[in-house]
Amino acid sequence: MPFPSRRWPLLALLLVPGIAPAGDSVPPEVQFSLQHLKSEERARAAQALGPLEDLPRYQVQLEVDPKARLVKGRLRVELFVRNRPLEAVHLRVTPNAFASPVGLSDVKVNGQPAKLQRPEDSVYRVPLDSPVAPGGSVVVELALEARVPKAAPGSTSLLGSLGSSGGGGDYGAFAAMDNFMSLVGVVPLVPPLDASGNPWAGPSGVGDLALYEPSNVLANVIVPSGWKVHTTGVPLGEVPQKDGRIRFSFAAGAVRDFPVFASRGYESATATVNGVTVESHFSARDAEVGKRVLKYASDALSELERRLGPLPFKYFRIVEAPLSGGAGGMEFPGLITVGTSLYRGAANPNSALEGLQGMEQMSQLLQAMGGDAAPLAQLGKTLERTLEFTVAHEVAHQYFAGLVGSDPINMPVVDESLAQYTALLYMEWKHGRAVAEKMRLETLVSAYHLMRLSGGKDGPADRPTTGFDDSMQYAALVYGKAPLLHHASRKLVGDEAFFKALRAYVDAYRFRWTCGDCFTRELAKASPSHSGALERLRVRWWKEAYGDEDLGKPNMGAMLGAGLNGQELDPETLKLMEELLPGLLKE
Repeated sequence: MPFPSRRWPLLALLLVPGIAPAGDSVPPEVQFSLQHLKSEERARAAQALGPLEDLPRYQVQLEVDPKARLVKGRLRVELFVRNRPLEAVHLRVTPNAFASPVGLSDVKVNGQPAKLQRPEDSVYRVPLDSPVAPGGSVVVELALEARVPKAAPGSTSLLGSLGSSGGGGDYGAFAAMDNFMSLVGVVPLVPPLDASGNPWAGPSGVGDLALYEPSNVLANVIVPSGWKVHTTGVPLGEVPQKDGRIRFSFAAGAVRDFPVFASRGYESATATVNGVTVESHFSARDAEVGKRVLKYASDALSELERRLGPLPFKYFRIVEAPLSGGAGGMEFPGLITVGTSLYRGAANPNSALEGLQGMEQMSQLLQAMGGDAAPLAQLGKTLERTLEFTVAHEVAHQYFAGLVGSDPINMPVVDESLAQYTALLYMEWKHGRAVAEKMRLETLVSAYHLMRLSGGKDGPADRPTTGFDDSMQYAALVYGKAPLLHHASRKLVGDEAFFKALRAYVDAYRFRWTCGDCFTRELAKASPSHSGALERLRVRWWKEAYGDEDLGKPNMGAMLGAGLNGQELDPETLKLMEELLPGLLKE
């Protein structure tokens, strides 16, 4: 497919009715991208990032063939050199960290053919003939073609998603089903560079995939009739093509990633929160839950905007996706995905047990825990709480690390712990402290105890994703133990100082990169008399292994405290749980 002129994406967008760039000195293609930002947020972004027209500019053209699971396209990226001479352009393609489904070719630099090197599986390097000095710019153009693998079996059921992909990999981020394609990472993006000029580490198969410098994006994605495209950004139109396909156009401003999804048979529901259009996109069979997800996301966004400041974007989307490897959701700037397994589990608790080896034993266990109450009804309430908590966690990621950037590979504890604890705060703000405390025990403390019960080891939570034994240990330490640092810090300094520091932290690092102890420093500013104690808490909870002492050794009775109906568990039930659960966790 020949590469269109460099103005093609812009010209295509100009043909969309009702879309016209403003008449100032900012280049028109950038003006389109900046429509994604609230008007008051543009000044704040420029204060943090410098001229917004100097952010990396991506122009994306994709054609998606769901039947063949094939994606073809072109990319144009323009970089403006700021701090030091640029000798090469690096591009990260996260799907290639686990296989090589995405191929790049026909690479040009400033219109001239260029070589393409591959120093690691998911990173490509385009050397420049001569270094580009600060103040200069460089344009890289290339073609891409990708064969999307089939989604892991069982990724739409709760236990199936736990077992698929062995509890890691890319969690179904780059995968296809008959009616859904998740194309996360198909667009090559420029990774941040360390002090030596090397790209930040890429995905390890545990934890998140990547994060990038805030950038401006224009994208056209063509799909067959009957399919829809979901991505971050302001929608610029849907234009029928001569061959019957549909071209979807989007513009995104100051975003740290650009995911792409395509669906068939999806429905949507919309709400507005403080000027933000919130969209929930879901499979038709999951419409009832999809509408509840919209309510949860809207409630969470409302609470977080009130306490942490405004979301910078005009649009926020929630997309149902068949995630695997135990992932409940994934976060991107202005868009989150929530696992189909959670939708189906909330709608039909019985489906949560589908495919479970030892299901008869588990049914007996649920009956024993439920006593006279209907165990599946109680399980349904638990799954609904889990769904709401998961949505709140992913919404919190809009701030940590969508807005306040951090390295998700080398320092995953920074954003994940705050997203997790902020979700817990949301449950407190909306449902009260008793519900939040129950969630703290069920979701955070129990994650640690389950890991210990299955034979996993305690250790520092603050380490690269490559440093964890497996996804279970990662989840237990990063999602379970590490967020409780913030709980301990809050108890130490009090609510007034804690929430003052949390808001100050977001304001200080909005659109910027944070560090491992930056939030602790903000807490110390809000409560100077506790400065030393706050740092000691951070070291204890993140750097050392006091989980058993701080959270208690794993004990099934202490973990659950009672059956699903609130009554104490009898000794025989506890014994059954202690015998059954380790085996279930290893399946």
